[in-house]
This record gives sequence, structure tokens and C-alpha cells, in this order.
Amino acid sequence: MNLSIVILAAGKGSRMKSSKAKVLHCISGKEMLYFIIKESLKISNDITVVIHHQKEIVKEAMIKHFGDKINFLVQDADNFPGTGGAVMGIKPQHEKVLVLNGDMPLITAQALAGFEASTADITMSIFDLEDSSGYGRVIISDKGVERIVEEKDANEEEKSVSTVNAGIYSFSKAVIEKYLPLLTNDNAQAEYYLTDVIAMAKKDGLIIEPLLVDEEHFKGVNSKFDLSTAEEIMQGRIKEAWMKAGVSMQLPSTIYIEEGVNFQGESLIENSSRICGDTLIENSHIKAGSVIEDSIIKNSDIGPLAHIRPHSHIQDTHIGNFVEVKKSTLKGVKAGHLSYLGDAQIDEGTNVGAGVITCNYDGKSKYKTIIGKNVFIGSDTQLIAPVIVEDDVLIAAGTTVTSDKIEKGSLSVSRAPLKSVAGFYYKFFGGKS
Repeated sequence: MNLSIVILAAGKGSRMKSSKAKVLHCISGKEMLYFIIKESLKISNDITVVIHHQKEIVKEAMIKHFGDKINFLVQDADNFPGTGGAVMGIKPQHEKVLVLNGDMPLITAQALAGFEASTADITMSIFDLEDSSGYGRVIISDKGVERIVEEKDANEEEKSVSTVNAGIYSFSKAVIEKYLPLLTNDNAQAEYYLTDVIAMAKKDGLIIEPLLVDEEHFKGVNSKFDLSTAEEIMQGRIKEAWMKAGVSMQLPSTIYIEEGVNFQGESLIENSSRICGDTLIENSHIKAGSVIEDSIIKNSDIGPLAHIRPHSHIQDTHIGNFVEVKKSTLKGVKAGHLSYLGDAQIDEGTNVGAGVITCNYDGKSKYKTIIGKNVFIGSDTQLIAPVIVEDDVLIAAGTTVTSDKIEKGSLSVSRAPLKSVAGFYYKFFGGKS
């Protein structure tokens, strides 16, 4: 690796209309900045993230993902604002420096290959747009990039140019060291612009090489609408990759799968499912409308319309309609419908009837329910935790289990006697019997 990478992540992002730093807005379950660092690590071992707005929060979030694999530099935005000010103080390890923007989460290592391969002193990204309004125009000749013209400064001929600045640059280390100290903020915004390095280098006769890139990979996210567009593109990439790896999906455009989800073996995901966090799904069938969060699902079928909440481990199990499982381990279990299983451990051969609830919370603390093998739990049973149900137990429908333990091989029944009052219907509503 002969490339140092600088990621500009210091801005507030006022167009996002949010109190959260722009680079921390998420797509597919991860912060925008996460995706850029992830791809950068594939081509560089020297990555510096420039931070300023909410710097401690941004730093903490990225260290959680990448540990000490990246460096941080706090921009002195009060004295040196702007993109040029952001890279002041950078000390690259390698002879080439690639400058990326922290709001381009769709960049991939493959899309950056052209910068890595270029031998020019300066390489700048460009793309062609049918409607180039709002972008700086790039004027190119057979000698390379001649100049960059901001739209407000462009004449009619320059405005007709469809080639625009994509905002990504690579510089030789010598260019950075020579021209950064020469930057000034003598402009309308009183900021230090990285594009001024290009202008000075051009004046000194250096060749600026344009690199044509595609808009999708270099798309900037500046608003909530841009964020939603990037989300759709990222979702398409995630699902395409898993389908190519052997996962079947029905109506994939309706399915949501986050970055970090993993599949093993051959699984089927039905429409309108949502799979989030650090979830592993192996040889399983996820039926329509189900939600799975931070859980492990192996050799099981889930749903339709089931909710598997974080820290659940489900294996060789059937989970049916409207069943909610939270922080529970189920192995070889059948829970067909309308049940809540929270903080539970349930072993193989056990059948959970409709309406069964593990009452795991007393208003102060959470308690565990442990259920053994071959237990039959009748409909509308409440298990008041903490409770242990040993193997080979029958629990009658409508039972409220208040005992700490139900012994192996027993039947548990808790019911009030049925009382019938003859003729009460007619007495209450009137009329004849």
C-alpha cells in the first residue's frame, strides 16, 4: 500500500436539518462515515479522519467500529476553515495522498482504483451530467485540467460544460508539502480552499489529470432526501451480494437488510422482512413481515409477522405468527402463534401454545424462565419468572405458574372453578327462557 487517505468529516451539514453531525447519519444500519473508512482500509494502512463538529461523538463511534486502525485530526475551523484548512497539519506516511469527503458513503475501493493507479502529481475526479447546474464546471484541454469554474463565476459558454467536479482529489506528497502553506483565505467566504492548490500547481506548469468517475459511487449526501437515495442504492448492493451468494429473496425491493447481517448456507427471505444488526441466519426460512434484530437463527422458520428481538439464539425451531422472542435461547421448540418469550431458555421437544407469556419483569428487574425438554405448555399460560420447568411436564391451558420449580413428569393446573347460573341471560336482558 503506497497511499495515504484523508477523510474530511469536520462539517456540521446544516442542510441535513439535524442536531446530529452529518457523517453520523446512518444508511443500512451504519454511519455514513463507517462505509468510507471500511472501503479505505482495503487500499490504505494510513487513514486520517479530520473532525471538528461533535468531534468526540464522531471519534467514539468510529473507534467502536475500527479501533486503532485509523487516525484522527481535529480541524482548527475557527482559524483555518474550509477544505484547505482541513488538511493542514496532515502528515502522510506515503508518497500519494487521496482526499475523500465524509459524506460519500457509496464510494468503494474498486471505484477508487483509478486514483491508486494514477502517476500524476494531481488527479481530480470528474463526471458528466445532463444537468450540471449547481456544480463547479471543469474546463479540460489536451493538457489536462485547465481550471475549475464555480457556477456563480461562469460565463454562458462555461455554464454549457457538462463536466463537473466530483470533489475527490489525489496529490503527491510533494504537492501537499509545497502548496498547503501557500493557501490564503482571501475570498468571499474567508475560507481556505483545497481547489486553490490545484490552481497554484497549474500556474506552475504541473499537469492536472482528470479522472472520469460514475455519479453513483461519488454521490454526496447533503440532505435527508439524498440520504434516502443513498439508502436505496446501498440496500440494492447488499441484497444483490447475498443473492449472488445463494440467498433466495421474494420481492427483494420490499426487504430491508442491514450492513453486518450475515447468511450461511441456503436461506429464503420473504417479502417485507427486516433483518438488522449483527444477525446470523443459517439455512432458515424468514417469512413475510418478520423482524429480526441482533440474533442467531439456524435451521428454523420464523413468522410470518414474528419479531425476534436482540440477543436471541434460535435453532431447529418453528416460530409462528405474532410470536415475539427477546434475549432467549430456543432449541428444537414449536411456538406457533401469539406468544411472548422473553429472557427464556427452552429446550428441544417443547411446544408453546397460543397466548403463552413469560412474565420476566416485575417493574424493577428482569428474571429468567428455564424450560426443559418435551414440555407441553397449554394456551394462555403465564410463567411468572424466575421459574424452572423441568423435562416432561404438562401445563394446562390458562394456568398461571407461580412456583419457582415444576418437577419432572408432573402436570400443573391453576384454574378457578367454573360457576354457571341457570337462566341468568334472560334475567339480565329480559325475555323468556
